[in-house]
Amino acid sequence: MEDSRYLNDFQIVALAGDSRAKSMMALKKARQEQFQEAQELLKIAEEEMNNAHNLQFDMLQKESRGEPVDITIVTIHGQDHLTMATVTHDLVVEMIEILKNK
Repeated sequence: MEDSRYLNDFQIVALAGDSRAKSMMALKKARQEQFQEAQELLKIAEEEMNNAHNLQFDMLQKESRGEPVDITIVTIHGQDHLTMATVTHDLVVEMIEILKNK
């Protein structure tokens, strides 16, 4: 099995993991009332999440064209990371709004 077949999956894991971490850092900044820094971190988190989503979308397009897509435990792990990054980002955005308006 070629290591290169995992490249896309590991990129999703890394990007989504970084996105989730940045979202949590943004929440910590907001708790310290450093809202500008929090917004900057959220912007980076969203960019990383979008990059991971684009990689996922490429896989979906490939499959929809009838091209085989290898699904491994690493693929599933990447999808899990992307889901968690998305949920974390959405919740942190809402939590920061609550903190701003308290």
